[in-house]
Amino acid sequence: MPIHINSSTLLGDHEIELTPIRAQGAGGQNVNKVSSAIHLRFDIKNSSLPKLYKNRLLSMRDNRLTRDGHIIIKAQNHRSQEQNREEAIQRLVHLIRQAIIPRKKRKPTRPSSAARKRRVDNKTRRARLKNLRKKITE
Repeated sequence: MPIHINSSTLLGDHEIELTPIRAQGAGGQNVNKVSSAIHLRFDIKNSSLPKLYKNRLLSMRDNRLTRDGHIIIKAQNHRSQEQNREEAIQRLVHLIRQAIIPRKKRKPTRPSSAARKRRVDNKTRRARLKNLRKKITE
């Protein structure tokens, strides 16, 4: 079943590698014997995503992105493997959607004249205070 990123972009099931693993944390015997967590691995470079999407994803600063261009997501919040699988896929879709949102350009601003005056006043006050701390030598 294809995964919808947006109205024009789809990901095939064959592009995502889902591996069941044992979850960490509390849960008693169930956690120790059932592989309910999901390890999702997605190869950006060999995917069917448009070039713009690939470039944006590869240029992201994210700890889920490996050096060789794979996104790795680990989902283990739920008790069932199916819920963890759905969560991992939703997190991948969210990550791709966030990557394609264009970043706003920063408009450089200058400090106001009042802010500059406050800064200078604080500097002179601080200098006066430091001068008062000096030893008096005549």
